[in-house]
Amino acid sequence: MSFFKKLKNRLTKSSRKIDDGVQAIVDQAPVEAPAPEPEKKGILSRVIGRGSGNKRVLDDAMLESLEELLIAADMGVETALKVAANMAEGRFGKRLDADEIKRLLAAECAAILEPVARPLPIYEKRPQVVLVVGVNGSGKTTTIGKLASQLKGAGKSVVIAAGDTFRAAAVEQLQVWGQRADVPVLTAPEGSDPASLAYEAMTKAEADGADILLIDTAGRLQNRADLMEELAKIVRVIRKKDPEAPHNTLLVLDATTGQNALNQVEIFTKIADVSGLVMTKLDGTAKGGVLVALADRFGLPIHAIGVGEAIDDLSPFDPAEFADALAGVA
Repeated sequence: MSFFKKLKNRLTKSSRKIDDGVQAIVDQAPVEAPAPEPEKKGILSRVIGRGSGNKRVLDDAMLESLEELLIAADMGVETALKVAANMAEGRFGKRLDADEIKRLLAAECAAILEPVARPLPIYEKRPQVVLVVGVNGSGKTTTIGKLASQLKGAGKSVVIAAGDTFRAAAVEQLQVWGQRADVPVLTAPEGSDPASLAYEAMTKAEADGADILLIDTAGRLQNRADLMEELAKIVRVIRKKDPEAPHNTLLVLDATTGQNALNQVEIFTKIADVSGLVMTKLDGTAKGGVLVALADRFGLPIHAIGVGEAIDDLSPFDPAEFADALAGVA
């Protein structure tokens, strides 16, 4: 199964929310329309109407309903208003069916996403240091494992540093992923200074001639000043070894957090100079619209998205495919 088919199949909650919402908006009878026959009221009429070519005039009321639907899909107020306005441009007063609206929505979302859809840049610098950050449970460890597997498959020599030195379970999980990807994992005794581990890992990766060093970090809440300062220390120590490092700082975001992801990007960027985003758990949420809001507000590169736990369930971000899946375009 192609990744796009997986994406369409697994982005069900987000696409179904928008699909059902658009259909409900179209099925709302205009004020001047005659009342429906009694036997066709309620759920039955909506089932009959679905896919029957029902159309509705794109007017102020419909535009407001579309805005509310997009906000409910976690696109955020500002982005939802922009997307809805662009959809209406040149079409106000025209009659549209549900499929036409979904195609318009997908096109507008893709237009916002296209400028930020960029693969992880690979540099000639050896080792290229990739620092991976994010809050607790965002999927950093699995993302590192999947990314390591892809880089190894592309012919790169990869090393992983288990920077979450405070949780033995986190180190063990990373070692399992390292075995799956056939990539060595550097560890330190539990409770060790993660900044020191990062420095030592850079030294070893350089000595071994590794192409890429992936550094895991402990999950930390963006509102914990002490934990964020610890992350800032890791960055400072890394730069003592190489002033240009980390060459990439990836922020892994959990799609189920919705609009809170925007706050995470803002805080982590101030502390660790985030260079790109990876969005995980898109298969378990109806909040997939937040990715559009992130692109619209920050313009940071979106390198990849994850829609499952398998080692190949991480793919370069394709804006058109994602927009189609989000909008439920067939």
